[in-house]
Amino acid sequence: MTQPTDIRRAPDVSRPLRVVDALAAKSATGAGSSLIPNDIVELFRGPGGWAEGLRMLGLADIGLEWDAAACRTAHAAGHATIQTDVATYPTAPFKDRIAGLIASAPCQAWSRAGKRGGLADQALVHQAVHDLAHGRDTRAGLLAQCQDERSLLAAEPMRWLYDLRPEWACLEEVPDVLPLFQQYAGILRDWGYSVWVGILNAADYGVPQTRKRAILLASRIRHVTAPDPTHAKSPALDLFGGCLAPWVSMADALALPSGVTVNTRGDRPKDERGRAAGGNEFSADGPSNALTGRARSWKLRSGQGWKLPSGDVERYERALSEPSFTITSTASRCKWVGDGVEERSLTLAEAAILQSFRADHSFYGTRTKQFEQVGNAVPPLLAAHIVSVATGIPVRSTLEVAA
Repeated sequence: MTQPTDIRRAPDVSRPLRVVDALAAKSATGAGSSLIPNDIVELFRGPGGWAEGLRMLGLADIGLEWDAAACRTAHAAGHATIQTDVATYPTAPFKDRIAGLIASAPCQAWSRAGKRGGLADQALVHQAVHDLAHGRDTRAGLLAQCQDERSLLAAEPMRWLYDLRPEWACLEEVPDVLPLFQQYAGILRDWGYSVWVGILNAADYGVPQTRKRAILLASRIRHVTAPDPTHAKSPALDLFGGCLAPWVSMADALALPSGVTVNTRGDRPKDERGRAAGGNEFSADGPSNALTGRARSWKLRSGQGWKLPSGDVERYERALSEPSFTITSTASRCKWVGDGVEERSLTLAEAAILQSFRADHSFYGTRTKQFEQVGNAVPPLLAAHIVSVATGIPVRSTLEVAA
């Protein structure tokens, strides 16, 4: 087992802590219980997207995360974080102390990015979930058969759900993971949970980005449904007769002038219609597309459009009045350019705002690591709306835009 590190006390993620002993030891005043804020544990924390969403609700949690740079980012934001391998970390220290479980596990077996070598592992992940739900830990044998050693991480939430039986749970993944979440849902319903599974668009909840994600919401103390949207592509009435706000555009979120576009591949040969070959440009007059770590490559231009690299899944034009595309780690290669305007890259702070992080949120590690953290994070505002359903606590915070 990887020796865990107490990131809360060691920003350099270097000092070991026997977390099992620390959680088991309570003082006469009960101070030990504060090691699990609000009785919520988060698996695969990343830089703290879920934790920032919890903060909007007046809540906090303790998170487990492998990556040292992400741990430093979460620690700097004030989120209690343990650096460890979630797959080897024991659930016993949290037994009978957890009300909520949150997880956004890596999803190599369903990812459309990269070489997609993990696609062959989907059946093995389903088998691992089934076995864990019945008290059988067959991960070692199944892992030996996996094409990608990270694939079985998608089954880890079931180990924690089976052992801890929390009051509620929130899981998030890329849309293609929906069949796996439906398997989770069937198991949880058999255990007496109310469960909702579906696809949510972050733009419908005030995030300036059309980021679609599979979501699982489960509770054994209240009925759960999809969170009520607060925004819509076109003005519309909500369930109570009120008017939903229009999607938040990239221009509004980043305080950009009208007509800005994004180029994610730089200067490339043009085709006969004057379009850059091998890439995509789109206008920023709407929400951004879903960001990933590739967002570090985006270039911003006046009078043109955002252009995604060939590795990105979604390729189509966006106006500045619309939400951003999904943020990826290539966002840093985007620049604003145009007639008489120098090209510049999308900044880390701008990418973070498109994910609904606070404008002053700090990220640690190399520039590549920082953009990966932004792109991989759950948008805090979306997270707040999801957890609001599970906890019954209303969302009061809104997007913080650039000055």
